[in-house]
Amino acid sequence: MKRRQFCGVSVGAAVAAALPGGPAFAATARAIASGGADVNAVTGAGAQVTLSRASIDELAGQLRGNLLLPGNEAYEDARLLLNPSFDKHPALVVQPRGAADVQQAVDFARAHELLVAVKCGGHSASGKSSCDGGMQIDLSLLRFARVDPQARTALMGGGSLLGELDHEAMAQGLVTTAGTVSHTGVGGLTLGGGFGRVARRYGLALDNVRSVEIVTADGRLRHASAEHNPDLYWGVRGGGGNFGVVTAFEFNLHPMSRQVVAGRLVYPFAQARQLLEFYGEYGASCPDDLYLDAVMAGPPGGAEPVFMFSIVWIGDPGRADEVLAPLRRAGTVLNESIKTWDYVALQRSGDIDDPRASGSYIKGAFLPGIDSEVARRIVEAFEPHPGRSTVAAFQHSGGAINRVPADATAFPHRDAMTNLFTMVGWPFGNESAEHIAYVKSYWQGIEDVTRGFYANDARDENQAEVDHNYLGNYDRLVTIKDRYDPTNLFRLNANIRPSGAAGRARRVAA
Repeated sequence: MKRRQFCGVSVGAAVAAALPGGPAFAATARAIASGGADVNAVTGAGAQVTLSRASIDELAGQLRGNLLLPGNEAYEDARLLLNPSFDKHPALVVQPRGAADVQQAVDFARAHELLVAVKCGGHSASGKSSCDGGMQIDLSLLRFARVDPQARTALMGGGSLLGELDHEAMAQGLVTTAGTVSHTGVGGLTLGGGFGRVARRYGLALDNVRSVEIVTADGRLRHASAEHNPDLYWGVRGGGGNFGVVTAFEFNLHPMSRQVVAGRLVYPFAQARQLLEFYGEYGASCPDDLYLDAVMAGPPGGAEPVFMFSIVWIGDPGRADEVLAPLRRAGTVLNESIKTWDYVALQRSGDIDDPRASGSYIKGAFLPGIDSEVARRIVEAFEPHPGRSTVAAFQHSGGAINRVPADATAFPHRDAMTNLFTMVGWPFGNESAEHIAYVKSYWQGIEDVTRGFYANDARDENQAEVDHNYLGNYDRLVTIKDRYDPTNLFRLNANIRPSGAAGRARRVAA
């Protein structure tokens, strides 16, 4: 906090600044200093509500963590998401330090019927981990990762980043599926699915969840596992943040060598169609130890687009050349960067150039397969533009992911061969309408060959599309929503709307 910002602050803030973690404590103390004004906020139904300063002070006094209001330096950091296109301003931000703080925040939000957003890593493709006028529960202080190498399990705080899990687990020669960018939040990734570089061998992140600790809409802290609250355990594995705030995850871990073979093969874009057809065949039949993404990329500035295969081989390194040989024969390799990687370093390798850190728009869907006609339509509709980056990426599914029954967890898309997502990125602040319109037009030409979408990548799908995306699991999810969140307190997600009278009233107002 800048020196001049200390001037005129209450004595309480000055004392707090002298404590460990001074700036954060000072920000909190300033937020709750007596004599401040009431705060205008919005409810989940969009109505205006006034939060009295006395009620805010009371909430702050019940927390071990922070309560931030507009005007605090820490508030500005907390409210922002990775994609700067989302510039939202919550009425207040709660930063819990434990499950008890989450309970206090949920109780307060429920009592005032506030709009609630939950932020873990801030990667939300739809911007729903922040909000305008409501309460943001920012879990950035609720981070830890503890590994039990004998039991082969890991316990993670609900606000933890996936790099913490990779770091701690691989130190013991263990791993679980944990995305592809280390600063991704564990909550958003896992509750919606959880693809990653080892998912074809070990399943989705949610397939490796043994249990969760979750604060539901009634403010209760519940343990959910196969033995305790099994309906809730089923629902959180694919139902997203619809049922509460997860404060801790317990994962299964698996033995794996720290050294893996990974890298890229780059080809001329003129061969994209034949390469995509090859991907449809080889990607559906290759060993589970091979993770194979395909990418069509048109860089900004007018440079030539390229086609790439991005690979990770976690099997016997002696077999790597054998498994990769078909890829090298599939087209004219312009550049190859395949080498032996430290797995933790590989997981961090995309952190800086993650395209979500620029102005961007993403839309995706699952493909059950890619034949020659599908490949033709996908490639012919791809249009690079000098004013943006244009990407169509195919995230490899199959393997262990597909061997789980569609109703075993709430995540139903077990028949997908790949998850196609198109993304455009532009310098933040530049006009975006043309680029977003291109993506929407692109999808009009290929949507009929897709089957559902990855809820974690949802952007602006309507409610009917969201409902249908849960397929045969939808009715069961509504039953669980009715039980644990009948007033739809947790609605900023791929929302499952409750069926009760309160839920119907809110559906009309939303």
